[in-house]
Amino acid sequence: MPEIKVTPLGAGQDVGRSCILVSIGGKNIMLDCGMHMGYNDDRRFPDFSYVTQNGRLTDFLDCVIISHFHLDHCGALPYMSEMVGYDGPIYMTHPTKAICPILLEDFRKITVDKKGETNFFTSQMIKDCMKKVIPLNLHQTVQVDDELEIKAYYAGHVLGAAMVHIKVGSESVVYTGDYNMTPDRHLGAAWIDKCRPDILISESTYATTIRDSKRCRERDFLKKVHETIERGGKVLIPVFALGRAQELCILLETFWERMNLKAPIYFSTGLTEKANHYYKLFITWTNQKIRKTFVQRNMFEFKHIKAFDRSYADNPGPMVVFATPGMLHAGQSLQIFKKWAGNEKNMVIMPGYCVQGTIGHKILNGQRKLEMEGRATLDVKLQVEYMSFSAHADAKGIMQLIRMAEPRNMLLVHGEAVKMEFLKGKIEQEFSIDCYMPANGETTTVTTNPSVPVDISLNLLKREMALGGPLPDPKKPRTMHGTLIMKENSLKLVSSEQALKELGLNEHQLRFTCRVQLQDPHSDADTLHRIYTHLKSVLKGYTIQHLPDGTVIVESIVIKVSSSAEDSNTKVLLLSWSYQDEDLGSFLSSLLKKGLPSGIC
Repeated sequence: MPEIKVTPLGAGQDVGRSCILVSIGGKNIMLDCGMHMGYNDDRRFPDFSYVTQNGRLTDFLDCVIISHFHLDHCGALPYMSEMVGYDGPIYMTHPTKAICPILLEDFRKITVDKKGETNFFTSQMIKDCMKKVIPLNLHQTVQVDDELEIKAYYAGHVLGAAMVHIKVGSESVVYTGDYNMTPDRHLGAAWIDKCRPDILISESTYATTIRDSKRCRERDFLKKVHETIERGGKVLIPVFALGRAQELCILLETFWERMNLKAPIYFSTGLTEKANHYYKLFITWTNQKIRKTFVQRNMFEFKHIKAFDRSYADNPGPMVVFATPGMLHAGQSLQIFKKWAGNEKNMVIMPGYCVQGTIGHKILNGQRKLEMEGRATLDVKLQVEYMSFSAHADAKGIMQLIRMAEPRNMLLVHGEAVKMEFLKGKIEQEFSIDCYMPANGETTTVTTNPSVPVDISLNLLKREMALGGPLPDPKKPRTMHGTLIMKENSLKLVSSEQALKELGLNEHQLRFTCRVQLQDPHSDADTLHRIYTHLKSVLKGYTIQHLPDGTVIVESIVIKVSSSAEDSNTKVLLLSWSYQDEDLGSFLSSLLKKGLPSGIC
């Protein structure tokens, strides 16, 4: 039986370093190629030696697909293509292709120029890697080669994020990347066809969470920011440059305007100008409201939000600062956090998921003394708040996507093992499908039952309907009798008469014969009459005839009797039937082998 194999090299029972290997119909595809925010050593990148111990990855992979520009999904791409070695096609959407190199270069600067790491990709490697990228349009089927095709669907989450439907012959897999089933202030909700894939590979970051209403969260967020500003405190909001940043900027901009507030709001990093440029460029990827108002007013040009300068962090008085990155593991957000952590008037609001090992994760778990670089300790006195503005699907959203796509099997990645286990049970219970959650380096093998599409001739369908059977039900299989013809790689089921006509063949009758020995002391004619009487009593509703030529006929079955040459009491019955009555013929031969009841005259 054909099978599909899925092996996570990253994001197996873990969040970060997303990299999933899929083998389907003899093709090998790598889905995402990310880095792990929680590590600074070799564990930061996926272990590509799993694919090959020596030699280039090009020889083993048919294509690489990147779902979106977040570094935990694309951060290892230049390392994989330029340092390990891969020259094949890399697919991603247009916005991802535009934004990915900017974030990779920013990441390289922090790692190499500031931290001085050596075994790392260069700016040139990022450029060379991006030359291998082939952009994808939504809902466009792309033929990777003669057999492998891919199609991208809108995933919400961030600008340009896509889910992919991968198909080889009649086998298929859907990979969600990160997605969001609820629309927000700047993006729409994820959507996919009812494509019924063999496996749906879904992220499960919030596998056990059902988020409260978005309006409540927004009100809570604005209240906390406003209260901190009123008491003269500073608010730090660590974000990634694209995505939640724009979402929260739109929210604060509107609130500041409405409340006529004067406290400054800053956005650290030059990335925001570039980010807003790309939001304008790819306006079609945003939600309907932003597209409608775009002509009169661009929602991404902010009146109250100004660019941040490092020196502003020491300014007296209240302020709100958006700083990157979002998990407080490096960069400007960490620098500002260190300066503001000692004052209880201040507040840090974490709007998204934080990976284990990051400062963000530590303070959210209540750690108040942090060990920083150089063995220095930092006392955390400021208020710490977590408000999920994360653009991942929650448990309800994951179930919604399963209903939408109707997969035959489910596989969870990009989540924590305990939470995945809970969701796995819910999915299996509600949808009665198998759900898998492999760890990194562990292979899940799913046997597929490929369906072969067959056209049915109109005449055959009409004949079937004329027989008066139940009306066709798409959910229930139905048996059709006919002749299967293959023409130009397509199959067609037609009536036997039509098949003979189309192929120019003559019809032949195929008959089966069978000999049965019977002990009976009567003459041949009497034995035949006894058989006729016996069959009349057993086979109600069948046409049974005793003909003058010494034969009994049941439907198309002919029965003749002759005595054995050695013993006149041993009768030899000859049964003959056409293939249409094969079941009845087999039944009669078994019945007559048991002999005739003694009471029959």
